[in-house]
Amino acid sequence: MSEPRTLYDRFNELLEAYAPADLYRRALAIMITPVVLLQLLLAGVLVTRYLDNVANVLGRSLADETALLVRLYEQSDKSPEAEAVVQNYAQETLHMGFAMQQSSALPVEKAAPVLAVIDQRLNGFLEMSLTKPFTVVARNGGGDVVIHVKVSDDKVMVLTVDSNRAQAVGTPLLLLFMALATLVFLAISVVFLRNQVKPILDLASAAQEFGKGREIGDFRPEGATEVRAAGEAFLDMKRRIARHVEQRTTLLAGVSHDLRTILTRFKLELAVLGGGAKTKALHEDVNEMQHMLEDYMAFVRGDGGEHASAVNLRELVTGLVNSLDRGRKKLALGHLPDLKIMLKPNAFRRLLSNVIANAMRFGKVVRISGEQLDERLLIYVDDDGPGIPADQREDAFRPFTRLDEARNQDQTGSGLGLAIALDIAHAHGGDIVLLDGPLGGLRVSIRVPI
Repeated sequence: MSEPRTLYDRFNELLEAYAPADLYRRALAIMITPVVLLQLLLAGVLVTRYLDNVANVLGRSLADETALLVRLYEQSDKSPEAEAVVQNYAQETLHMGFAMQQSSALPVEKAAPVLAVIDQRLNGFLEMSLTKPFTVVARNGGGDVVIHVKVSDDKVMVLTVDSNRAQAVGTPLLLLFMALATLVFLAISVVFLRNQVKPILDLASAAQEFGKGREIGDFRPEGATEVRAAGEAFLDMKRRIARHVEQRTTLLAGVSHDLRTILTRFKLELAVLGGGAKTKALHEDVNEMQHMLEDYMAFVRGDGGEHASAVNLRELVTGLVNSLDRGRKKLALGHLPDLKIMLKPNAFRRLLSNVIANAMRFGKVVRISGEQLDERLLIYVDDDGPGIPADQREDAFRPFTRLDEARNQDQTGSGLGLAIALDIAHAHGGDIVLLDGPLGGLRVSIRVPI
């Protein structure tokens, strides 16, 4: 019974579903997301709390100053001299424009826009500070706030003040600075992460090339300490594998030489005995041993240290088919993509030869075709033979394994035909899969990265 998924597990599944697939974008998102959220939070707090408080202070101050001027005028004798005193106080001390209009009515107040914050705040504070009728116009075309107060039946006091005294100054500039700071941080993050991720991508590319049996060029470990350590470990592994292959090849070359020497002596002794019926079976055994020894060496040698080169696929397959068919018209060529691919020519030719020869032994008709899917090359070898049961197809690739249908035996019965082919396919970074074929027999699907 599986354990119930926790909230943490569900959160991770959500991240995996929507997070970018590559490391570079994931790391960038990890760095950028908290910064953007923090900036948005700061901007929200700044606008809703700090700027709100500042606007309240400015609005209340302006309302108090307006009420003070109205009170000074009411406490005076309302003569022209008294008006001059109030005007002087407004202009010199409070830095406000002052005028008295002969009018019995206030100007008609226009409908304020939905976001007219100055009008709304200032009207609220003026209602608390004044007992006289008033109107406020926060946009008179010159960036000023104009307050009209009816101080008597026939006079209206007009006060003009810069709009910066009614709202926080520099708010757009501050928000712009925050946005620019975020963009600068993003640019630095992109450059920094690109330099940090590049060594990882180079290491992955080198590992892919090595897995495909190709040269990795002048790869050198770079980047952070951990990335360099991984790169050095990869190079050490590559050197150990190369040394192991070299030692194995040298050892088997010596073994092959010794065994061939013994077989040569057998052949000489049989030649002395003559070619009678008594020695016929011995001749056949010696020849079979010779073929089996060559197959064992081919299996252990693998690609033989051959370097990959650009090969025209269609020319390679066509030449191989002509050499194997030899006019028997048993092989049929289907569609093959006309492309050049990095292969080890001799090793790949051995792969195809083993697979095609195996199909020719058990089928009357063999067809070779291929296609390119994304970054993979697929080569199909179909026959109309008895095929291999699905539950035995994995065993067909095991060395020295003989199936009931004998589909994995080569001409000498060593049981290495498909094993050698699979080993070469793996050396190219590919694979071989056995399927039901369209001709009624077996389909061998050879898959190699391009």
